[in-house]
Amino acid sequence: MNPSTESRGAAKRALLSLAIGSFGIGMTEFVIMGLLPDIAGDLLPGVWASSQEDALSQAGWLISLYALGVVIGAPTIAGFVARFPRHRVMIVLALALTVFNALTVVLPTFELVGVSRFLAGLPHGAYFGIGALVAAEVMGPGNRAKGVAFILTGLTVANVVGVPLGTFLGQQWGWRAAFAVVALVFALATVCIAVFVPEHPGTPGRTMRQELGVFRIGQVWYTLGIGAIGFGGFFAVYSYIAPLVTEIAGSPQWVVPIVLVLMGIGMTAGNLAGGHFADIDLRRTLLVGLLAMAVVYALLALLSFWIVSLGLMVVIVGFVSSILSPSVQTRLMDVAGDNQSIAAAMNHSALNIGNSLGAFLGGTVIALGWGYTAPAWTGAALAVAGLGIAVLSYRAETRRRVLVAAHRS
Repeated sequence: MNPSTESRGAAKRALLSLAIGSFGIGMTEFVIMGLLPDIAGDLLPGVWASSQEDALSQAGWLISLYALGVVIGAPTIAGFVARFPRHRVMIVLALALTVFNALTVVLPTFELVGVSRFLAGLPHGAYFGIGALVAAEVMGPGNRAKGVAFILTGLTVANVVGVPLGTFLGQQWGWRAAFAVVALVFALATVCIAVFVPEHPGTPGRTMRQELGVFRIGQVWYTLGIGAIGFGGFFAVYSYIAPLVTEIAGSPQWVVPIVLVLMGIGMTAGNLAGGHFADIDLRRTLLVGLLAMAVVYALLALLSFWIVSLGLMVVIVGFVSSILSPSVQTRLMDVAGDNQSIAAAMNHSALNIGNSLGAFLGGTVIALGWGYTAPAWTGAALAVAGLGIAVLSYRAETRRRVLVAAHRS
């Protein structure tokens, strides 16, 4: 699909159809964070009665299980389906997301819900990765990051509308109501993709073994590290935003969805700005973005005791953090060579390693009794570590270029 053969309107409808699915992914990934106390109280009543901190920490495993599903599913599915027509692959992925999120609604125990969260994570990375390839092709050279950002916009808009709405519904009618809405969103995406996304060939003859060649590229590992460690700081903060609002700022529970709206507004603006900045100067966007993340997380920890300052910092946190995502996605596609399908999906493996790591470390520091601001300090430390990896990556790239130039001369 490209503008020369498809009308502008048809291309727009196709991308919007894909964005509906990314909206659903944004909901299913993030709505659980605002409902963590509700889930802990419902599925772990005994632990909740004895220690709410322990129950919250254990409920955070559901976030980690989803992230684990993304990490495993992204390279496995993307590598396997690289040779198939992409429009058909997207239909199957959207249908799988519908079914697995419906399971979260009906399964009765914490353990079974954990299984459903793992399954729901499996198609996540492949959906975004293949969708990003389609969007990049539609946008054309020089605008690839903007194309990636378009697909990711569904995810960030979910944080403005879907996540706060799902959180409100979950608080009013039980947390399962939020995931029922998620399943309906994916059902709509499945229909829209089937109707509006035209035929889009894969790479015939491409094998899993060829795609796995991406892991022999050193810069791929550096870039995955940037996403996993650096973006892990965001999830350390976001996973425990609900107790930060209620316990530290002392606000009632109904304020949590409002704070999530503010976070989503910042994320949407940051995602669009990140696509623009990355097309101008990818290296500077990555380095400055990671440094800014460390600073704003530290400020969040210091300024979260008053709901007004907390709300302001949440907008800034969302903006700065989301600048990074299109940059990491584009960087990964730049360094992956011919392994585009698996590389595009692996970005979401990296980000969800960060999701799992951030949620785990954030829950750990809370369980250790360090307080509900401790995840923000943890996030700042992870962002600094991600910045260190980015610096090492670019230094290694520079050294390689110097050696190649010297060899040619």
